[in-house]
Amino acid sequence: MRRFFCITGIKKKDYYYFEGKKLNAYWYAPPSEEYPRIFMSELVVDKLSEKAQQIIHRYTELIKSDPVAQLDLNNGQQIGEFFHQSLWQLPTRQDYLALLEESEYAAWVIYNRYYLNHYTISVHALKEGYNTLAKFDDFVEGLGIQLNTSGGKIKVSEDGLLLQSSTMAEMQEASFAGSETLSIAGSYVEFAERLVLPEFKHLLPHQITSKHRRDGFETNNADKIFESTYIKTN
Repeated sequence: MRRFFCITGIKKKDYYYFEGKKLNAYWYAPPSEEYPRIFMSELVVDKLSEKAQQIIHRYTELIKSDPVAQLDLNNGQQIGEFFHQSLWQLPTRQDYLALLEESEYAAWVIYNRYYLNHYTISVHALKEGYNTLAKFDDFVEGLGIQLNTSGGKIKVSEDGLLLQSSTMAEMQEASFAGSETLSIAGSYVEFAERLVLPEFKHLLPHQITSKHRRDGFETNNADKIFESTYIKTN
């Protein structure tokens, strides 16, 4: 997947491993600040149970080579068409539920494939009154939107400079193989407030750019943000 982005000058940055969820992840920095950061994660399938591995391999075994290698990465239309193709068949309701018991991430991907899991709004870039996470969360909840409370409504990095929250994914009626249906989690929206680094506290608001703010991500925060697609959270 990173091939789609790295040709544009985006750089691979820090590596993260989520032991409990069995995920690898990297984040990618944009070439300039008007472009978004990219966070890509993958399920480490061989760390799942034999039953879960067999289900996943049954859908992916027909993929014998990297399909992205066949694309012209300078052709936006071709890339767009790729994201609307199904590399594996529509799962059965039974297989989805079997994966759901072990890994919400696996179940989400087996159905949604390459669909966007979530995007993030940088609230510190919003206008006064909405540019702190606490105020923005109040605004969102005032719209009747449920927030993810796993690990607390606002997830705070160890250095206190990265604050994150997210909506809970809406449940969507999904169609499975054999015309069976089930209500499943869709996508969600994340909110992030990146505070100014201590060494730049003297700058005036109009002088502050992204390079003056806390960069990167936080494993503990992201671990709980992933649970925005969970059907149940603590």
